[in-house]
Formats: sequence, structure tokens, C-alpha cells
Amino acid sequence: MSGICEGRVVIVTGAGGGLGRAYALALAAEGASVVVNDLGVGTHGESGQTVGAAQKVVDEIIAKGGKAVANTDDVTEVEGGQRMVQTALDAFGDLHAVVNNAGFVRDRMFVSCTPDEWDAVLRVHLRGHFCVSRAAVDYWRAKQKQGQNPDARIINTSSGAGLQGSIGQSAYSAAKGGIASLTLVQAAELGRYGITANALAPAARTRMTETAFADAMKAPDDGFDFNDPANVAPTVVWLASAQSVGVTGQVFELQGGKIMLSEGWRNGPVVDAGRRWSPSEVGDVVGDLLARRTPAQAVYGAG
Repeated sequence: MSGICEGRVVIVTGAGGGLGRAYALALAAEGASVVVNDLGVGTHGESGQTVGAAQKVVDEIIAKGGKAVANTDDVTEVEGGQRMVQTALDAFGDLHAVVNNAGFVRDRMFVSCTPDEWDAVLRVHLRGHFCVSRAAVDYWRAKQKQGQNPDARIINTSSGAGLQGSIGQSAYSAAKGGIASLTLVQAAELGRYGITANALAPAARTRMTETAFADAMKAPDDGFDFNDPANVAPTVVWLASAQSVGVTGQVFELQGGKIMLSEGWRNGPVVDAGRRWSPSEVGDVVGDLLARRTPAQAVYGAG
């Protein structure tokens, strides 16, 4: 029996380990041809930490009878994104989905975060999503203009930190919140070209989470491994498949056996005076609005 991604070609960035590796293996098991991208950096973006990681995942896939090719381009470079797309075309003749997974963390309280750390985190997450997706979209738009249906997918990676905030992760939270908003805009703008855009907010055991949450996320001695990255992969595979064509502009929070749809920002309570407010009136109005609103989820690590 063929898998649900049979004939699909998918780029997965940051796929040398953790979640990206789990996605690449699962996609290949369901018939996809996978471009396994990984620059080989450490959890904080240090160069040369995991050299050869992409090829190791490719070797795993091929050993299991799947199709894959390695790519080591930098997601933050426009030319790197273009080369990834060209790698897919050269190896497999087409491209159907991009899974933007690459990233790293440099955790700091806001008062300690340096401009260089801030720029590095936003660059790899936000710019990285832009460079790879933009190259893919250029290819898909050209196909659509030639009368072909790309039936294409952008799968972004946000985070609970981006949706609710996280103490000690101001740059990471800002980047991941930006990715959630980017996904909404991509979905609204790109549907006309046959492209859907959705985002993940995954929680699993990876190199990044083991640094801060090693004890909480370690594998159990037996039973269901709630934090196994492979638990997130089935939703990614489905989103990359042709079956997900009607779903766009959504953010999925995924952990263990949970698939949760985030509802995002929406208009809440309102008071309209039909005139300009005086400053002395605003306090009572805000107090009333706060009393009537649905309380926001707490920032991770607060209180």
C-alpha cells in the first residue's frame, strides 16, 4: 500500500536531528521524496557541531527503502533557499511542500539579552522562514502561471512561547509569534496560487528542550513516550500530503497524543461611547473590559 505522500517532494529544514529528523523519516515512510536540510550547527547556532547530520538521516531513509538527498545550505540566505529548491528539482523533478523547522535558542532574560543575540535568533527563525518559503513560492507561482496546479504546502514552526510568551525567551518568543502571524498572511495571500500555509507549535524532546527540561522530558522506562519527537510527525506528514488541501491559516499545538487547534487573537469585549473619551474616564472602562474578557493563558514560567 502506498503512503499518503506518495509522489510528493518535501524539503525539511533543520532535519539532522530532533523534530526535523522525525519529520523526514515519517515523510519518507509515507512515500515522500525528502530533501534533508541541516547546516550542522549546535543548539545555540555554533558552527561545526553536527557536521554530516543531514547525510546520516538520508542514509537512514535510504536504508529503509525511501528516497532522500542531503542539503547543507543556510536557511537565512536567499541563495541558500534557492539552492534547496533547486536540489529538490534536480533530485526529484518537483517540489510540493516546505517544512520550516530549522532554528536555535539563546535564552536570556530581556534585561540580559544583547542586540547580537536578539538579531541571531530572529534571523534564523523569521528570516529563515522567509528565505526558504520565498524560493518555493517563486517556483510554485511560476507553475500556476503555466496552468499547472502546484497543490503546495508551507508548514511553519511557531511555538507555545510564540503564542503565550515564555520567561527568559524574549527573542525566541518574538520570533515564534512573528511566524504565527506570517502564517496567517501567507494563507490569505497564497491560496490563489494553490498554496496552503499552516504552522506547528510542537512540544517534544530535542537538543534544545533537553538543555532546559532534561528531567521533565526524559524518556520513560516503559509505556508511551509522551515527549518523543515522532509523535509530532504524523500531523506534519498529513499537512504535507494532498489530503490537507482544504486546511490553511491554522496553528496546531502538538505534544504526545494531543492535536490541539489554537484559536489565536480575536476581538474581545468592547465599550463604544460614540464620542471621544476623556483621560479620566478610561480607567473605569478598562476595568470593565478586563472584568468581562476571557483571561489570557499565563506566560510560560510566570508565577
